[in-house]
Amino acid sequence: MAQELLLSLRDAAVVYGTVPFFQNMGMIIHQGAKIALVGRNGAGKTTLMNMITGDKELDAGERWQMPGTTIGYLRQSVKAKAGQIVLDYIFEELPEDKRGPHTAYLVEKVCEPLGVDPQAQMDTLSGGQLRRASLARALVEDPDILLLDEPTNHLDLETIEFLEDYLKNWRGTLLCISHDKMFLANITNTIFWLDRGRLKTCPKGFGAFEEWSESLLEQEERELHNRQKFVDEEVRWASRGVKARRKRNQRRLEIMKEEREKLKGDKSAYHRAISKVTLPPADSAHSSQIVAEFYGVHKSFGAPDDPNRTIILDGLNYRIMKGDRVGILGRNGTGKTSFLRLLVGEIEPDQGKVKVSKSATFSYFDQKRKDLDPKSSLWKTLCPTGGDYVEVAGKPRHVCGYLDDFLFDPKIARDPVGTLSGGQQNRLMLAKIMASPGSFLILDEPTNDLDMDTLDMLEEMLSSYEGTLFVVSHDRDFLDQTVTKILAFEGDGQVDLHIGGYSDYLEAAGKKKFSDTARSAQDAKSPGKSIEADGKAAPKSVVKLTYKLQYELDNLPKRIAALEKEIVKLEQALSDPALYTSDPEAFNASSARLVEAKDELEQSELRWLELEDMRMSASGG
Repeated sequence: MAQELLLSLRDAAVVYGTVPFFQNMGMIIHQGAKIALVGRNGAGKTTLMNMITGDKELDAGERWQMPGTTIGYLRQSVKAKAGQIVLDYIFEELPEDKRGPHTAYLVEKVCEPLGVDPQAQMDTLSGGQLRRASLARALVEDPDILLLDEPTNHLDLETIEFLEDYLKNWRGTLLCISHDKMFLANITNTIFWLDRGRLKTCPKGFGAFEEWSESLLEQEERELHNRQKFVDEEVRWASRGVKARRKRNQRRLEIMKEEREKLKGDKSAYHRAISKVTLPPADSAHSSQIVAEFYGVHKSFGAPDDPNRTIILDGLNYRIMKGDRVGILGRNGTGKTSFLRLLVGEIEPDQGKVKVSKSATFSYFDQKRKDLDPKSSLWKTLCPTGGDYVEVAGKPRHVCGYLDDFLFDPKIARDPVGTLSGGQQNRLMLAKIMASPGSFLILDEPTNDLDMDTLDMLEEMLSSYEGTLFVVSHDRDFLDQTVTKILAFEGDGQVDLHIGGYSDYLEAAGKKKFSDTARSAQDAKSPGKSIEADGKAAPKSVVKLTYKLQYELDNLPKRIAALEKEIVKLEQALSDPALYTSDPEAFNASSARLVEAKDELEQSELRWLELEDMRMSASGG
């Protein structure tokens, strides 16, 4: 049975200045549809939402809405009124006939899992808390059509899972913009794809987007190929000496020129749509295998006798090795950003020590974008000392070409950064950092406000990054694609390490949510904790080696013997005085590898001693 039509746009057009943004737009929204709205930053997703609400008037065409249909909208930004409490904000536009006992129950049902205090003052809330209050309001209003613009931004995983379950069971109609692929796949049954000014619709959930969009692009490629053949034929016709002096030929020449120019523009747009960027490898061949270590690190905020003191780290022992790819997750306020600030030296531990290799070079993507000057141009941001070229892995790239790699139209290269959307600013930050990512790349919530194309591009870039990578993110699919370990901040100073991505973390943790993982009072008083590879924060008491650690211990002697054998072989080769003159490249490669092998041998021997000591302690020997 066909669902009832709630809203439609027919032949809709929107013009900004003299530039048409949408033309001949057609769209229908049926009752019960759960729609993923997908498109690059700047494609018009927010404009389309405003067309749906009626806030954006059409310059042409027709908007139709079923009488009595209500529309709710969770926007990106929330303005707080001085003195207004959250409960009054939630009820602000709610009709009197909807403020009964059921609504009071709904407020409680929504606010508690979102971590929103209904009695809190709106003007005292952080940006993330304001977003949660706005989300609570949208859910309590219970409209016929709910528009959500990046609802998972600033939410922790526990809250995202609550929102997912809520929306899956919600009977209303939903249209959602989100960079969180797993979230969209779990809640949607329809796709709206805004692609270069056109709206394309798929009657399947977001999980089918990749296969569907690729099939459309392949079809477009075939059409471009056929059009190219037509233009080539017309060019050959023109080159055979057919002159434009005959009136019947003039129009054909004009059509040929028009088609050639149009094809040129369409092919350029197509290539931008499918473009990918690769990241140059990090120059870390001679850096130490150990990048950083935390020795018995304690960190908290608040007075020692304050019962509300926030414990971030409680005697943490943790070693970061070169090439580690670690995803950092946890509820907001559990210490993820503080941990990173300790690592880069922005703050000091209360007790203990953080030791960082002298060869480590940090690149830090800050979600607050503090390094971007809104008055500066995109050009100057990438070339702060002037000139037309950006140094990318030691090689010059013209700034316009580099901007094009990151899906920017080179025409806006001189525009101020402040004119960019949040997603575009994130993309510019990534371009700035990825030009020279250093040996240790830290990304703090890099996926916020990014569109799907940029997210795919970032995943591909990180897959080729050879340095050490730390990613703070609540995007589950992104973590699965980019990291091999999860560092989970569980609260009250408890930090667990799990091997694998987010899905492996869920399995290892028994699919427990963060709120179910509180530490006991005895654990809170115990001294330093070492993060083990099985994901448990183990006290310094006698514990049995995990299977993974025992496996590592059993195989280290073979590793040490192989390295010793390799070192002897390299030293013998380098002792030949003719090697340098006969094969300088082999001499340099052997010299570099000898340094690496000796360093690896030293670290392997230290690791064997460490594990053997743990084994002896566990056996009581």
